[in-house]
Amino acid sequence: MRMLTAASSILQELERTLQGVRPDEIAALAERVASSQAIFVAGAGRSGFMMRAFAMRLMHMGFRAYVVGETVTPGIAADDLLVVGSGSGETQTLVAMAAKAKSLGAVVAVLTVVPESTLGRLASDRVVVPAATKDGAAGTAASGQPMGSLFEQTLLLLLDTIIMHLMERKALEGAAMFSNHANLE
Repeated sequence: MRMLTAASSILQELERTLQGVRPDEIAALAERVASSQAIFVAGAGRSGFMMRAFAMRLMHMGFRAYVVGETVTPGIAADDLLVVGSGSGETQTLVAMAAKAKSLGAVVAVLTVVPESTLGRLASDRVVVPAATKDGAAGTAASGQPMGSLFEQTLLLLLDTIIMHLMERKALEGAAMFSNHANLE
């Protein structure tokens, strides 16, 4: 019974957090993605895994999507988009990456708990996720989950929301996307 109580608590936290995200910020990011020539994604740790999942879904939809740091990722160029997931908005490797992308003329977008963070200030587009940071920084939401779990879970759901919006916009169904799915498994 304890397991079900924990799962219920997680779902309640997710619902509360998702209701706190501004729909206009998600819509703006979806439009930015749709209008970009190439989309690069980055994140550290578990947030990075969520960003990788986003890149994979974008690729399934036919977008030119890349994960920063992979050996097959090309250079970013003017008018390309870098989407960064960072709860704190202060991860130094991600800050340096965003600054470099911006200096090359790329657009930077961030999904973060802390909009006034360094990444938040560098970004043209921000999606504020009212979750807890992994260090439990003052002013962030409380969570019964460890470290940044609430942010990471919310990040995945928000990115899937963008995918669903883009699927609707392009009149795509999951079956149509399957043609771009890996087939050497």
